[in-house]
Amino acid sequence: MNTTEHTRTLLWWGNSDINYSRNRICRQAMQAMGYRIVDFRPWARWGVQWQASMHRLGKPDLVWVPCFRQRDISAARAWATRHQVPLLVDPLISAWDKQVFERAKFAPDSVQARRLKIWESGLLQSADIVLADTDLHARLFADELGVAPERLFTVHVGAEESLFQPRPRNRTTSTIEVLFYGSFIGLHGVETIIQAARLAKGQPNIIWTLLGEGPQKPGCMELAKGHDNIRFESAIPYNELPQRIANADILLGVFGGSAKAGNVIPNKVFQALACGKPVITRISNTYPQKESPEANAGLALIAPDNPNALLNAVMAWAANPATFPARGEAARTYYDANFSQQHIQTQLETAIQSLASHPAIRHATP
Repeated sequence: MNTTEHTRTLLWWGNSDINYSRNRICRQAMQAMGYRIVDFRPWARWGVQWQASMHRLGKPDLVWVPCFRQRDISAARAWATRHQVPLLVDPLISAWDKQVFERAKFAPDSVQARRLKIWESGLLQSADIVLADTDLHARLFADELGVAPERLFTVHVGAEESLFQPRPRNRTTSTIEVLFYGSFIGLHGVETIIQAARLAKGQPNIIWTLLGEGPQKPGCMELAKGHDNIRFESAIPYNELPQRIANADILLGVFGGSAKAGNVIPNKVFQALACGKPVITRISNTYPQKESPEANAGLALIAPDNPNALLNAVMAWAANPATFPARGEAARTYYDANFSQQHIQTQLETAIQSLASHPAIRHATP
C-alpha cells in the first residue's frame, strides 16, 4: 500500500487500545490515505470538553471514535458539532447485542435491555458515518439500532500484513496439527472443538492444539482429560503468532451457534488466511465469494455447534496432507481478493467520500 503526504488530520477520540488489531489496521489505512492522526485521550470521564480545549486540538478533518468506545461518542459528537467536523464511529460490536444475546446478562424484554438499546441507538444514530465489520453487522445496526443505511459502511477487519504473511513451517514432526487460538469465550464454541477432538481419539497422527487463555479454558481442559491428542498452550506474544500459525497445518475459527458468532469474521480467520493456511470455521453469510475455487480449497464452512461436522472436515483434509500447500495458496488468494489492506483502504475511502453527498455537519448549530 502506497503512503501519501499527510494533507488531512484525523482526531482519534477516547481511551482506546490503539494496538488492538482493528485499530492498528484502520489507522494504517488512514495514514496511507494521507491523514495525520492526532490522539486525544481524556484523563478523566468528567470535563471532557474542557480537557479537549486544553489540548488545543485545532480543527481536524474528521473525528474518529474507535471500537468498543460507545461511551465516548456523546462527548465526541458534542465537540465535533461545535467545530463543524464530521464524526465517524467504528463500534465493531453492539453493546446491546453483546449484553443481551451473547452474554445473556439481560433478558431481551427487560427494562435494562430496552434502556441499553435506546442509549446505544441514540449514540450510533448521531454519527455521520458508522462502520461495520461485516454486512450482517451493518444490517443489525440498521434494523435494530436505527442507523440510516446511507451512513453505514462495511469495512472488513483484515490482518496486519507486515506480520501475517506466509512463512516456512518451523517444525519437523510428521503429525498433522489442528490449531485453535483465542480467548476461550462462548462465541468461539471451544467445547465443539474439544468434542470433535475426543471423537478423533483413534487418530494419533492428528494433534489438536488450543492456545490462549480465557474463562472457558479450565472447563475445556477438564473435558479433554484422558485424550492425549488434545494439547493446551499458554498465550504467546502477538509478534510470535504468525510463526505459530505457520507451524500448524489446519487453523480453526469459531463454532458457536449464537447469532453474534454468525455475524462476524473473527481476527483469527483473517490472520490465518493471510498466513496462507487453510481454515475451518462455522458457516456464515459474512464470507464473500463462498463459491469461488479459492474459498472451497482454503476455507471450509461447517454447521455451528456440530462436533461431527468439524471432525469430518478435518479428516477430509488430513486424509491427503499433500494438498496442504495448495490449500494454503488458495487461502491467501481468497484473502487477497477480499480482505487485503488495499481492499480495506478502498472501503474506507468509499465511506469518507460519502460525506460529499450526505453533509456531515447536519448536527452543527447554524
